[in-house]
Amino acid sequence: MAEVMRAVRQDVAGGPEVLKVVEVERPEPGPTEVLVRVRAAGVNPTDWKHRAGGGFLGEPPFVLGWDVSGVVEKAGLGVTIHRPGDEVFGMLRYPFGAGSHAEYVVAPARTFVFKPPEIDHVQAAALPLAGLTAWQALVDTAQVKHGQRVLIHAAAGGVGHLAVQIAKHMGAHVIGTASAAKHEFLRGLGADEAIDYREVDFAEVVKDVDIVVDTIGGDYGPRSLRTLRPGGVLVSLVLSRLDAIDAGAAGVRAETLLVEPDFHAMTWLAALAEAGSLRAEIDSVFPLEDAAKAHERGETGRVTGKIVLTVGGTA
Repeated sequence: MAEVMRAVRQDVAGGPEVLKVVEVERPEPGPTEVLVRVRAAGVNPTDWKHRAGGGFLGEPPFVLGWDVSGVVEKAGLGVTIHRPGDEVFGMLRYPFGAGSHAEYVVAPARTFVFKPPEIDHVQAAALPLAGLTAWQALVDTAQVKHGQRVLIHAAAGGVGHLAVQIAKHMGAHVIGTASAAKHEFLRGLGADEAIDYREVDFAEVVKDVDIVVDTIGGDYGPRSLRTLRPGGVLVSLVLSRLDAIDAGAAGVRAETLLVEPDFHAMTWLAALAEAGSLRAEIDSVFPLEDAAKAHERGETGRVTGKIVLTVGGTA
C-alpha cells in the first residue's frame, strides 16, 4: 500500500480559502532523483498569483510551492551527491515542478545543495527562488561589474532585498525604490541610495544607471528606460508594457527573465549565506496548516522580505 503525506492542495482557483490540507500519495524518487522531507518552504508572489488563476500551471488541482529546505529521505538510482540524512535546500523546477507545500517532494538531485549549518531551515527555505531570480538577473543576464550603478525596484521585497545584497557583494553602487518606512532597512542591507517612490518619480531623480531590476512591471519598465545610460540593461521579472523596440531606440537592452533551477548558482548562494554575506529577511512564519493565512499576509502588499511555511514542527 502506498504511503501518504499531507499537502496543501487547491481544487479550484480563487482566494486563500481554496487552500486545503489533504492527504495525497507520497512520491517515490526515480533514477537521479531524491525524496526530501520538507522542513520549511518559502511562499512567493507567484504562489498567490497561481492560486488565483491565470498562471502557468493551468487549471487546478495542484499543490503550490517551489522553495524547499529539508532532509534527504531517499536517493534514487545513480545519485552520488546526496545521501539520506543530508540537510539540503533548493528550488523545484519553475514553473511546472511546483509542490513544496507538502511534507515530501521529489526532484532531480542537482536541484538541491547542502544547507549551511550556519542557517536554519526557515532561512534556507526563504532563499532559493528569490535568490536565484536575483542572481540570474544581475550576474547571468546583466553581468554586473564592480562600480556599476544598479537600480532595484521594490528593493525591500522578496527578490529585491536579496538583489541588493548580491549587487553589493559584486561591488555595485545600489539604488533601491521603496516606501520611506523601509529606507533604514535598505541601508542596513548596504543600499547606497533609497528612493521613496510615493513622493518622487524615480525616473526624474535617478540617472546614468547601468542595470535596472524591475520586479513590479506595468509602467515601471518604460519609465526605467529613462534612467539607463547607453548600453545599459533592464531585466524585467514580470510581464510588462516594455517593448524591445523601445529599448533598442533608447540604446539599451531589455530582457524578461523567468527563474530556472541552477546547481552552480545555488552553490554560490549557499556559500554567501554561510559567509554571512546573504541573509533573507523573514517577514512571517506560518505552519503548513495555515497556508491560507500566509497567502493573506502576502497579498497585503506590505511584506518586507519573505514568508515561510514550516512543516512538521520547528524548522
